[in-house]
Amino acid sequence: MEDNIMNLVVVGVISWSTIFLLTRRVFPKLSFDFSNRVVSAIHATLAVILASLTVQDWRCPVCPLASKSSPKQMQTLAMSLSYMIYDMVCCLFDKQVKLDNSIHHLVSIVGFGAGLAYKKCGSEMVAALWITEISSPFLHLRELLKELGYKDTDLSLVADAMALGLQLVSAFWFYKIVLMVRYKLTKRTSTKVA
Repeated sequence: MEDNIMNLVVVGVISWSTIFLLTRRVFPKLSFDFSNRVVSAIHATLAVILASLTVQDWRCPVCPLASKSSPKQMQTLAMSLSYMIYDMVCCLFDKQVKLDNSIHHLVSIVGFGAGLAYKKCGSEMVAALWITEISSPFLHLRELLKELGYKDTDLSLVADAMALGLQLVSAFWFYKIVLMVRYKLTKRTSTKVA
Protein backbone atom coordinates (compact mmCIF):
# COMPACT_ATOMS: atom_id res chain seq x y z
CA MET A 1 0.00 0.00 0.00
CA GLU A 2 1.32 3.44 -0.89
CA ASP A 3 2.52 5.74 1.89
CA ASN A 4 0.07 8.53 1.00
CA ILE A 5 -2.86 6.09 1.23
CA MET A 6 -1.60 4.73 4.55
CA ASN A 7 -1.23 8.30 5.84
CA LEU A 8 -4.79 9.04 4.71
CA VAL A 9 -6.05 6.03 6.68
CA VAL A 10 -4.21 7.14 9.84
CA VAL A 11 -5.41 10.75 9.51
CA GLY A 12 -8.92 9.42 8.85
CA VAL A 13 -8.99 7.30 12.03
CA ILE A 14 -7.81 10.30 14.04
CA SER A 15 -10.39 12.57 12.36
CA TRP A 16 -13.33 10.19 12.96
CA SER A 17 -12.25 9.81 16.59
CA THR A 18 -12.00 13.59 17.00
CA ILE A 19 -15.48 14.11 15.56
CA PHE A 20 -16.81 11.49 17.99
CA LEU A 21 -15.12 13.15 20.98
CA LEU A 22 -16.37 16.60 19.93
CA THR A 23 -19.90 15.26 19.60
CA ARG A 24 -19.65 13.74 23.09
CA ARG A 25 -18.47 17.13 24.39
CA VAL A 26 -21.23 19.12 22.65
CA PHE A 27 -24.01 16.68 23.63
CA PRO A 28 -22.85 15.29 27.02
CA LYS A 29 -26.33 14.16 28.08
CA LEU A 30 -26.92 12.07 24.98
CA SER A 31 -25.74 8.50 24.63
CA PHE A 32 -22.51 7.01 23.36
CA ASP A 33 -24.55 5.50 20.52
CA PHE A 34 -25.87 8.94 19.56
CA SER A 35 -22.36 10.30 19.11
CA ASN A 36 -21.30 7.26 17.12
CA ARG A 37 -24.35 7.59 14.88
CA VAL A 38 -23.49 11.23 14.18
CA VAL A 39 -20.06 10.10 12.98
CA SER A 40 -21.67 7.27 10.98
CA ALA A 41 -24.07 9.68 9.28
CA ILE A 42 -21.19 12.01 8.39
CA HIS A 43 -19.24 9.06 6.97
CA ALA A 44 -22.21 7.82 4.96
CA THR A 45 -22.79 11.27 3.45
CA LEU A 46 -19.11 11.77 2.69
CA ALA A 47 -18.80 8.26 1.23
CA VAL A 48 -21.68 8.89 -1.19
CA ILE A 49 -20.23 12.24 -2.27
CA LEU A 50 -16.70 10.90 -2.76
CA ALA A 51 -17.90 7.73 -4.49
CA SER A 52 -20.04 9.84 -6.82
CA LEU A 53 -17.03 11.94 -7.73
CA THR A 54 -15.03 8.85 -8.72
CA VAL A 55 -17.50 7.56 -11.32
CA GLN A 56 -15.89 7.88 -14.73
CA ASP A 57 -19.03 7.26 -16.80
CA TRP A 58 -22.53 7.41 -15.28
CA ARG A 59 -23.92 5.27 -18.11
CA CYS A 60 -21.84 2.42 -16.65
CA PRO A 61 -20.78 3.33 -13.09
CA VAL A 62 -18.82 0.08 -12.56
CA CYS A 63 -16.92 0.36 -15.84
CA PRO A 64 -14.23 -0.41 -16.62
CA LEU A 65 -14.51 -3.69 -14.71
CA ALA A 66 -11.45 -5.03 -12.90
CA SER A 67 -9.43 -2.01 -13.96
CA LYS A 68 -6.71 -0.39 -11.90
CA SER A 69 -8.18 1.89 -9.26
CA SER A 70 -7.90 5.62 -9.90
CA PRO A 71 -6.29 7.85 -7.25
CA LYS A 72 -9.74 9.23 -6.32
CA GLN A 73 -11.09 5.69 -5.88
CA MET A 74 -8.11 4.77 -3.71
CA GLN A 75 -8.70 7.85 -1.54
CA THR A 76 -12.40 7.03 -1.21
CA LEU A 77 -11.62 3.45 -0.18
CA ALA A 78 -8.95 4.71 2.27
CA MET A 79 -11.46 7.10 3.85
CA SER A 80 -13.95 4.27 4.32
CA LEU A 81 -11.24 1.93 5.64
CA SER A 82 -10.32 4.57 8.23
CA TYR A 83 -13.98 4.86 9.22
CA MET A 84 -14.35 1.08 9.60
CA ILE A 85 -11.24 0.92 11.81
CA TYR A 86 -12.57 3.81 13.94
CA ASP A 87 -16.03 2.24 14.18
CA MET A 88 -14.71 -1.20 15.14
CA VAL A 89 -12.62 0.29 17.96
CA CYS A 90 -15.50 2.56 19.01
CA CYS A 91 -17.91 -0.38 19.18
CA LEU A 92 -15.48 -2.17 21.51
CA PHE A 93 -16.04 0.63 24.04
CA ASP A 94 -19.84 0.45 23.84
CA LYS A 95 -21.92 -1.25 26.54
CA GLN A 96 -22.05 -4.61 24.80
CA VAL A 97 -19.72 -5.97 22.12
CA LYS A 98 -21.70 -7.79 19.43
CA LEU A 99 -20.07 -10.67 17.56
CA ASP A 100 -21.94 -10.03 14.29
CA ASN A 101 -20.91 -6.37 14.37
CA SER A 102 -17.27 -7.31 14.99
CA ILE A 103 -17.32 -9.79 12.09
CA HIS A 104 -18.88 -7.12 9.85
CA HIS A 105 -16.09 -4.70 10.71
CA LEU A 106 -13.31 -7.24 10.25
CA VAL A 107 -14.64 -8.42 6.88
CA SER A 108 -15.07 -4.82 5.72
CA ILE A 109 -11.57 -3.86 6.87
CA VAL A 110 -10.03 -6.86 5.09
CA GLY A 111 -12.08 -6.07 1.96
CA PHE A 112 -11.08 -2.42 1.86
CA GLY A 113 -7.49 -3.34 2.67
CA ALA A 114 -7.39 -5.88 -0.17
CA GLY A 115 -8.91 -3.35 -2.57
CA LEU A 116 -6.24 -0.84 -1.61
CA ALA A 117 -3.39 -3.38 -1.72
CA TYR A 118 -4.29 -4.83 -5.13
CA LYS A 119 -5.51 -1.55 -6.67
CA LYS A 120 -7.68 -3.64 -8.99
CA CYS A 121 -11.27 -3.38 -7.89
CA GLY A 122 -11.82 0.33 -7.55
CA SER A 123 -14.93 0.92 -9.63
CA GLU A 124 -16.77 -2.13 -8.28
CA MET A 125 -15.91 -1.42 -4.64
CA VAL A 126 -16.68 2.27 -4.94
CA ALA A 127 -20.03 1.46 -6.61
CA ALA A 128 -20.82 -0.96 -3.77
CA LEU A 129 -19.83 1.70 -1.25
CA TRP A 130 -22.04 4.25 -2.99
CA ILE A 131 -25.06 1.94 -3.11
CA THR A 132 -24.57 0.74 0.46
CA GLU A 133 -24.06 4.16 1.99
CA ILE A 134 -26.95 5.86 0.18
CA SER A 135 -29.34 4.38 2.75
CA SER A 136 -27.26 4.92 5.89
CA PRO A 137 -28.15 8.58 6.53
CA PHE A 138 -31.86 7.66 6.70
CA LEU A 139 -31.21 4.82 9.12
CA HIS A 140 -29.03 6.96 11.37
CA LEU A 141 -31.41 9.93 11.18
CA ARG A 142 -34.26 7.78 12.44
CA GLU A 143 -32.22 6.66 15.46
CA LEU A 144 -30.92 10.18 16.13
CA LEU A 145 -34.46 11.59 16.09
CA LYS A 146 -35.60 8.91 18.54
CA GLU A 147 -32.78 9.79 20.93
CA LEU A 148 -33.65 13.48 20.70
CA GLY A 149 -37.17 12.61 21.88
CA TYR A 150 -39.10 12.52 18.63
CA LYS A 151 -41.67 9.81 18.22
CA ASP A 152 -41.33 7.28 15.42
CA THR A 153 -41.56 9.52 12.37
CA ASP A 154 -42.55 9.12 8.76
CA LEU A 155 -38.88 8.44 8.13
CA SER A 156 -39.35 5.00 9.68
CA LEU A 157 -41.00 3.61 6.55
CA VAL A 158 -38.29 5.12 4.34
CA ALA A 159 -35.57 3.86 6.70
CA ASP A 160 -37.06 0.35 6.77
CA ALA A 161 -37.24 0.28 2.97
CA MET A 162 -33.64 1.49 2.77
CA ALA A 163 -32.56 -1.14 5.31
CA LEU A 164 -34.15 -3.89 3.22
CA GLY A 165 -32.48 -2.50 0.11
CA LEU A 166 -29.18 -2.38 1.96
CA GLN A 167 -29.48 -6.04 2.91
CA LEU A 168 -30.26 -7.04 -0.68
CA VAL A 169 -27.34 -5.02 -2.04
CA SER A 170 -25.03 -6.46 0.62
CA ALA A 171 -26.08 -9.99 -0.29
CA PHE A 172 -25.48 -9.26 -4.00
CA TRP A 173 -22.00 -7.84 -3.38
CA PHE A 174 -21.12 -10.69 -1.04
CA TYR A 175 -22.03 -13.08 -3.86
CA LYS A 176 -19.85 -11.07 -6.29
CA ILE A 177 -16.92 -11.08 -3.84
CA VAL A 178 -17.19 -14.85 -3.38
CA LEU A 179 -17.13 -15.28 -7.17
CA MET A 180 -14.08 -13.01 -7.46
CA VAL A 181 -12.20 -14.87 -4.71
CA ARG A 182 -13.08 -18.21 -6.33
CA TYR A 183 -11.86 -16.93 -9.70
CA LYS A 184 -8.59 -15.63 -8.21
CA LEU A 185 -7.95 -18.89 -6.34
CA THR A 186 -8.73 -20.97 -9.43
CA LYS A 187 -6.49 -18.76 -11.57
CA ARG A 188 -3.64 -18.95 -9.03
CA THR A 189 -3.96 -22.75 -8.76
CA SER A 190 -3.98 -23.23 -12.55
CA THR A 191 -0.95 -20.94 -12.90
CA LYS A 192 1.05 -23.00 -10.36
CA VAL A 193 0.12 -26.29 -12.09
CA ALA A 194 1.21 -25.01 -15.52
